Amino acid sequence: MKKLLKIVGLLLLVLLIYLRITIYPQLDLISGFSAKSVASGHFIDGRTLETIQQGDNDIDKIDWATNTINHTSQFVTSNVHGLKERKAIFRVGLGATLINDDFDVNKPYEVPQRYPIKNDREYPYGKIEPKDTSFSNVDYAQLNKAVSNAFDQKNVKKKRTRAVVVLYKGKLIAEKYTEGFNKNSKILGWSMTKSLTATYFGILQKQGKINIMNPAPVSEWQKDNRAKITLNDLLHMNSGLEWEEDYTKISDVTKMLFQAEDMSKCQIEKPALFKPNTHWYYSSGTTNLLSGILRKQFKSQQEYLNFWYSSLLDKIGMESALVETDMVGNFVGSSYGWATPRDWAKFGQLYLNKGNWNGEQLFDPNWATYVATPTNTSNGRYGAQFWLNAGGYFPDVPTDMYYCSGFQGQMVAIIPSRDLVIVRMGLTEEPNFDFNGFLKGVIESFRK
Repeated sequence: MKKLLKIVGLLLLVLLIYLRITIYPQLDLISGFSAKSVASGHFIDGRTLETIQQGDNDIDKIDWATNTINHTSQFVTSNVHGLKERKAIFRVGLGATLINDDFDVNKPYEVPQRYPIKNDREYPYGKIEPKDTSFSNVDYAQLNKAVSNAFDQKNVKKKRTRAVVVLYKGKLIAEKYTEGFNKNSKILGWSMTKSLTATYFGILQKQGKINIMNPAPVSEWQKDNRAKITLNDLLHMNSGLEWEEDYTKISDVTKMLFQAEDMSKCQIEKPALFKPNTHWYYSSGTTNLLSGILRKQFKSQQEYLNFWYSSLLDKIGMESALVETDMVGNFVGSSYGWATPRDWAKFGQLYLNKGNWNGEQLFDPNWATYVATPTNTSNGRYGAQFWLNAGGYFPDVPTDMYYCSGFQGQMVAIIPSRDLVIVRMGLTEEPNFDFNGFLKGVIESFRK
């Protein structure tokens, strides 16, 4: 019996050591993700805690967290069985921010000044509700079937689509939402935010204020081999810098999103493993570095905050849009952009229009070509902060399609050859959601 107890004790000790080494360090990230997710979903979109826990946080390990919402002070705390409590605060205009113990919640802060443009045009170019538009070359029965097929039937959780919006020739021709969501629901685009971030460089370049072919203005790189990295390299994720983009463990990207105070510095600190333009690697740290570089283009924090809205989001009527900030005030350009599906579709339409919105050219037409041109070594999959179908990744979809893409299957697809913008928001990626089949179904609704 004593021998058996010793064996059991040894096994328990081994188990505890294993849990301490492998699981315990992850608890900080688990509770951090959960607190941030609950704070954003509740205070930005008005979702209940139950809805968030059963939807947004229904992820392996994240569902271990216990969450508490403080409605009065507008913050959320989360922990895992009482361990590793994290806190996310909500501030109007800046969204939810995951904070550490050193963060001064009483420190004054600036918020974006927003001045939405008003006109009497129909959506997507104005706020007037769109009228029904009929195109003779559209099989509406087939289109509606393709859109409906993107959603789960009742009591099924596989495809988990939340919204689909289809624009054709600048007109809303199809729209559907799952239960609990509607045209006013704000949904996190995750990495679709990267495409927003890139667009600001196109806007500044048109204004003659920046040249993307110049070396990146990063002082820490000027005395080593990173000095040759250009903004163009960063925009194409082709800088050659070290980075680990793995959300299944403690990695560069998870430490950045759920622990870093200044997310713009995380990529700066990494060494160059390859020469620029020789090795493509997807890096959210690169995009947050780009956000930090954008910040340096302005004399004040207020100008930086205002620019993201006045030059783009409010300019095209994305009034629902909100990009959240980190602890030091950088927009988290890699991941934290929110908007309604209709407003995400407006962003796609802007690119379909090659930067023209209601007669105003926000970025040069060739910028749309630039972001949709494959970067070296990406096998036709990636442009400048946009994903591409140039290599035929989706075999039944035109190869000129380029798209914004985000975690859990967010997509704004831009198909110039078909004059189409297709938005899908949801909670699943392939293989649970068949993007090729969905896009094919919508496209085949149009007779040539």
